Amino acid sequence: MRTVLPSIAREIAVLAPGFRALSISVSASRMVRPDLGKQALEAACQSIAPGAPAWADAHLSAWADVFRKFGAKPQRTACSADALRKRTLKVGSLPSIDPVVDLYNAVSLKYAIPVGGENFEAYVGMPRLVIADGTEEFDTIKGGVPALEAPEKCEVVWRDDVGATCRRWNWRQGVRTRLTADAKQMWFVLESLPEMPINSLNEAGDALVDGLRLLMPDAAIDTRLIGAHIE
Repeated sequence: MRTVLPSIAREIAVLAPGFRALSISVSASRMVRPDLGKQALEAACQSIAPGAPAWADAHLSAWADVFRKFGAKPQRTACSADALRKRTLKVGSLPSIDPVVDLYNAVSLKYAIPVGGENFEAYVGMPRLVIADGTEEFDTIKGGVPALEAPEKCEVVWRDDVGATCRRWNWRQGVRTRLTADAKQMWFVLESLPEMPINSLNEAGDALVDGLRLLMPDAAIDTRLIGAHIE
């Protein structure tokens, strides 16, 4: 299998001390239970409650603080987990998108953690979490048509050798590397700050891996803990 080996810029450790994440590489296989993702998402939406789990509010608040540090406004562009939770608590549900996307959205909701899913076949080089210089290309959709934009200088982005793949750390994913259920090589990243206990991060990773194994029993999966450290 192709194992994804992400890198994290030194500056991230200054911006978000204690940041750590689970990087999960998947060589996909045939799906045997395509309804599993939708079921997991529905269950997560029904079980979500304000202030749960116990560390959820502190974790999402810490993400908002980090966003402010690099110039983002969390009231307008919140981290992905906060946006999902607020939407679900407001309307009571989330639309089903795709078996794999539904599965990782369910994990994000249940554990109050940003979870990204990417089509690794579309990557050129390995993913890198960096401070943007403002020249990176980011492909998106505006007014229903494809468009290119650039992140703001000093914004935190995930990128590859071509350009930015996710803006404002985990706020919005690009179109080029967007994950769908027919991808052969998948990459997931579960991102946490110290306010989320490490055992809960591992539990969230296990929940995603368990779901993927039920969805695709013959998939090859590799999980690695990554982090930002100052040497």
